[in-house]
Amino acid sequence: MTFWYIFALSLVQGITEFLPISSSGHLVLLPKLMGEADQGLLMDVALHVGTLMAIVVYYWKDLWRMLLAVLTWKTTTDIQSRNLAIYIVLATIPALLMGVVIHVLFPEGIRDVRVITATTLFFGLLMGIADMKGRQEETVETVTLKKALMIGCAQALALIPGTSRSGVTMTTARFLGFKRVDAARFSFLLGIPATAAAGAMGVLDIVKSGDAGLVTHAASAVVMSFLAGILSIHFLMKWLTRYGLLPFVIYRILLGICLLVFVV
Repeated sequence: MTFWYIFALSLVQGITEFLPISSSGHLVLLPKLMGEADQGLLMDVALHVGTLMAIVVYYWKDLWRMLLAVLTWKTTTDIQSRNLAIYIVLATIPALLMGVVIHVLFPEGIRDVRVITATTLFFGLLMGIADMKGRQEETVETVTLKKALMIGCAQALALIPGTSRSGVTMTTARFLGFKRVDAARFSFLLGIPATAAAGAMGVLDIVKSGDAGLVTHAASAVVMSFLAGILSIHFLMKWLTRYGLLPFVIYRILLGICLLVFVV
């Protein structure tokens, strides 16, 4: 892989991981558009590790409060942060179980353009309905275990390319009445454990491969996707304080139509 191809992958991952337009789908489509060989699942994992680091850095205060609340379990006065940590862990279980199933059935992941076309269109339209119909009442601070688990079950669907992890979790949160900014914030916090688990396994596989070139490429991808991810989160949170999800819905529909023409 050339530096510019890794740069393009990192830029696409950094932007699309947080915008509700599906990073996995774009990572499958990019090599086809650029005429490159598919980068493979391990490089995809390295790219996700970079954006995971971006979430950790951006939301370090939330994570620090949750960590302290858990470590001081019996004496903490920050019950809200302790409960949030518990809810996130429990809501991650569906995605982990789905991840095992997908890995067994599709060891190299699902990389079919027809699947991406269908999920891009369907979940894009669903996101538009949710954003138009959903109330703006709930916040991360008022989330209940039931609602967290519902969003967690939706997150499991994101293992199908084109669905968009942030998109499907934000869609579910909007249907449940979350404010747009809080829907995004909870979505990103919820994604940390599952992405960390997949990232740890991927990094281990990369190291075990003994391929010095792959290690170098993966390290470069982590750094560049991290930088792109930080900027993407900042942009989205600023955007959602003023506007809605309609532009992303329109983008998904247009992309889906283009892919439909390509597939047919």
